[in-house]
Amino acid sequence: MNIPGKMKAMVLEKKGEKLKEKEVAVPEINDRQVLIKVSACGVCHTDLHIIDQELTEPKLPLIPGHEIVGHIVKAGANVKKFKAGDRVGVPWLGYTCGYCKYCKRGQENLCVNALFTGYTIDGGYAEYTAAYEDYTFHIPEGYDDAEAAPLLCAGLIGYRTYRMAGEIFENLGIYGFGAAAHIIAQIAVHDGKKVYAFTRPGDTEAQNFAKQLGAVWAGDSTNPPPVKLDAALIFAPVGALIPAALKASDKGASIVSGGIHMSDIPSFPYNILWEERVIRSVANLTRRDGEELLKLAPEVPVQTEITRLPMNKANEALDKLRDGKVDGAFVLVN
Repeated sequence: MNIPGKMKAMVLEKKGEKLKEKEVAVPEINDRQVLIKVSACGVCHTDLHIIDQELTEPKLPLIPGHEIVGHIVKAGANVKKFKAGDRVGVPWLGYTCGYCKYCKRGQENLCVNALFTGYTIDGGYAEYTAAYEDYTFHIPEGYDDAEAAPLLCAGLIGYRTYRMAGEIFENLGIYGFGAAAHIIAQIAVHDGKKVYAFTRPGDTEAQNFAKQLGAVWAGDSTNPPPVKLDAALIFAPVGALIPAALKASDKGASIVSGGIHMSDIPSFPYNILWEERVIRSVANLTRRDGEELLKLAPEVPVQTEITRLPMNKANEALDKLRDGKVDGAFVLVN
């Protein structure tokens, strides 16, 4: 394939500004990277946290986007798993060092030298992107490129959050019914869990959407569920949901926050934490998470609810996501 020297990309030049459509150089790759022609890139809440300056250390200028699906057009000299023409996906965690204490003990998601797609390395709001072989995944059959994109972050982080809740539970609360929740709800139902969905107060559209995906109950996050929860996953970046979930939970429940950013958690009485309830967070993902989810998704099968927009409509997608005006996920397409 003839690779051009220039490409179109949506670029964040300064913190707090809108993205600008620009012509930039197609990225060069090293021996361990692949060059990907991007066909689709999901729009994630983390992109908002970067643009809205809640994540404070992006490289600038920056091409955001870390739910990338496309086809390899060139592979570095030392790449073993992929070849030109392979359909692949690229997630948030883009590089780990392999030698820090976290990498050595199997916690690569906590690597101190990690690089992140669409944050500290350029991402997929573009026609081409470069990615390290180790953090690139084959995309399963059964999904078109845009349908697969949300699996690369909403799916992966959601799956890790779900895994961290443990295995022995029946009643699962999911707070914040967006891109991650709509994927994990399907997996939980497939696993025989009873899903209780919590949305913004009055968001009946999201509540109906949750029920369509198999939730046994859906209601406002300010209201208690009809039963005590054995586990709760929190995807909305709202700190007040931690004590709300604790109050709604049964003895020994795990409350798992899947977001990379959250507003401050208000103080709460010890008695709602007592009885061996657990609060924990999730950071990034591991290759194991990616391999497991991308094998499981077509078995369920997970169906992603997406709204497609042209790549140059990224600002429009981000504004709508900020206002909560989406069921499922926005995906930008080339």
